Amino acid sequence: MTRQMTGAKMVVQALKDQGVDTVFGYPGGAVLPIYDEIFQQNDIRHILVRHEQAALHAAEGYARSTGKPGVALVTSGPGATNAVTGLTDALLDSIPLVVFSGQVPTFMIGTDGFQEADTVGITRPCTKHNWLVKDTDQLADTIHQAFHVATSGRPGPVLIDLPKDVQFADGEYTPPAKAKISHYQPKVKASIEEITDIVALIEKAERPVFYTGGGVINSGPGAAMLLRELVDATGFPITSTLMGLGAYPASGKQWLGMLGMHGLYEANMAMHGCDLMINIGARFDDRITGRIQDFSPNSKKIHIDIDPSSINKIIRVDLPVIGDVGHVLEDILKVWKSRGRKTADVSAWQKQIDEWRAVRCLTYKNSGSVIKPQYALQRFEELTKGMDRYITTEVGQHQMWAAQFLGFEDPNRWMTSGGLGTMGYGFPASIGVQLAHPESLVVNIAGEASWLMNMQEMGTAIQYRLPVKQFILNNERLGMVRQWQQLLHGERYSSSWSEALPDFVKLAEAFGAKGIQCSDPKDLDDAIMEMINYDGPVIFDCLVEKHENCFPMIPSGKPHNEMLLGDASTDGAIKSDGAVLV
Repeated sequence: MTRQMTGAKMVVQALKDQGVDTVFGYPGGAVLPIYDEIFQQNDIRHILVRHEQAALHAAEGYARSTGKPGVALVTSGPGATNAVTGLTDALLDSIPLVVFSGQVPTFMIGTDGFQEADTVGITRPCTKHNWLVKDTDQLADTIHQAFHVATSGRPGPVLIDLPKDVQFADGEYTPPAKAKISHYQPKVKASIEEITDIVALIEKAERPVFYTGGGVINSGPGAAMLLRELVDATGFPITSTLMGLGAYPASGKQWLGMLGMHGLYEANMAMHGCDLMINIGARFDDRITGRIQDFSPNSKKIHIDIDPSSINKIIRVDLPVIGDVGHVLEDILKVWKSRGRKTADVSAWQKQIDEWRAVRCLTYKNSGSVIKPQYALQRFEELTKGMDRYITTEVGQHQMWAAQFLGFEDPNRWMTSGGLGTMGYGFPASIGVQLAHPESLVVNIAGEASWLMNMQEMGTAIQYRLPVKQFILNNERLGMVRQWQQLLHGERYSSSWSEALPDFVKLAEAFGAKGIQCSDPKDLDDAIMEMINYDGPVIFDCLVEKHENCFPMIPSGKPHNEMLLGDASTDGAIKSDGAVLV
């Protein structure tokens, strides 16, 4: 049943009807009518961030950890342009967001009015779709369409640009059931012929590997359960991209670890040497493939993805399958079981994989006098294993070490910026996660340089009493930049050392949070437990080795089976830069 109401009231009513309980935002003149409506109700809580970019990242953390779309509200002009980084981040990592931006009144559009920007034009390349609503009668229908587009098919961000006069004007409210969504209905089921072809390849493969990505997690918890059943039933090894960690448990017998530029030796070698690669919800991005012409040259390749534009975009595959991962996995299991659960003998392949595992590619030289970053994360993993734990990260060496040394048993527990690599993502994302899971331990693994990019969100954490933990691996360097400069740019360290860093303990105290600093390995366990047990926000300044490199590493331009390993690994020839080339 339609009802008359203002555009601003429609926004709030549509959010309620879509089941939204949390909005992240920052007010400004062009969205004050909506903020006034938010003030007059109690069903939706608004979280005041300190920067619009943080609103988007917090919404991403909320979405990634719950499976529900994140919602953000920003004003016109700089409010909208500050949101562009978060929109792009969500687009590349397939995170469902619905973002509302204020706009100058319709009669002022194009006049270069105060805080006017062409928000639709600016955000077109970094959203799944966007709308400029000029008619209040069309507003509710547009909002419901936006939620449908954001969450259907390959998830992603959408934006609705709202002129101020549209928010003030009256119009007819359309309920979700009457919204026009038939024009966007992505294909979710594969044909029986495609499923049968997949099963036939599974039955014959002697060196198979499952290559999984964030699409498994985006498909929902049922997809992860089906994946686990298929992997355990076939006995095939499985690896994952950075975004897919947790879809298959790290403790699982067939787990190879993460693959890619800083992935594990055994994972990358298995991808190179396999005769059947089953890509489930990953996109063959450059961090995985290395030099494209040398990527897994002798394998048959299956690619299961709900996004048709990802198929054959980078790597040509033998069997493309468009569909939702959950539906396709369910059908594969049905057909495979009906044909007798047949597989070839993969014992020789497993023996080869065990030999690659024996390289022990994550081995490093520990120290009794300085905290190695790998050791810090190993101790953190040991002390928090089994806890109700969610992890976010910033971007850099610490992010890769976290992916290597932390184990994830379930999906939606790992929030990181994969495609865009956004420094400053992790802290606001941890705020979004903590709001969604108030009783859980939420820890942001950070580097000091990344963390400083959105440090102002300590105010948000304090205001809303969010006990988020900021575990900063402080090497006083732009660590990944410095590593590349050492290995690839003749040790010319151009602008990669952080100078004039704050005292993080005093900074925490200035915000009203707890600050902890640790520099001695023997004090590390106690410091980590102090961070975990404190009932409030913590900044933990963990002073680590300044020039530690993150290995394994596929050098830029090299194939994915040529990796640099740390000199503590058991295979390869030591190079002058302290790495091992295998």
